[in-house]
Amino acid sequence: DVQLQASGGGLVQAGGSLRLSCVVSGFIYDDYAIGWFRQAPGKEREGVSSIRSSDGAVSYANSVKGRFTVSRDTAKKAVYLLQMNNLKPEDAAVYYCAAVLPGYDSPCHYLRPDTMENWGKGTQVTVSS
Repeated sequence: DVQLQASGGGLVQAGGSLRLSCVVSGFIYDDYAIGWFRQAPGKEREGVSSIRSSDGAVSYANSVKGRFTVSRDTAKKAVYLLQMNNLKPEDAAVYYCAAVLPGYDSPCHYLRPDTMENWGKGTQVTVSS
C-alpha cells in the first residue's frame, strides 16, 4: 500500500519560513507524482505545488509562486520537501501531501485534488500576523 506522512508544520510569524516534509512509501517504481495541498477552515482543499518523481517537473499555484519551493531530498529519495518562505496569514491551513501514478504530461494537473489517489494525514501551519 502507498503511504504518505507529512510533517514540519508549526506556528510562524508572517514573513517567516517553514519546511514541510513528506515521506512516501509503497511505490514499486520511481514514477509517480506528489502533490502538496492545503485546506483552511471553511475553504475547499487547494493545490499548492506538485512534483513528478521521474523527471522532477514541478508546478505551483499562483498564490505561492516565488515563495514556495518543492523538491526531492537528494539523499533520502522517498522524502519530498516543501520550503515555504515569506509566509502570509492566508497561508495558514492544514497541509497535506498526496500521490498518484502519473497520467498527465504537465505537472500542473496534479494541483487538482481529484487527481490524487493516496493521501497522508495533514500537518498544521499557523501564521501569525
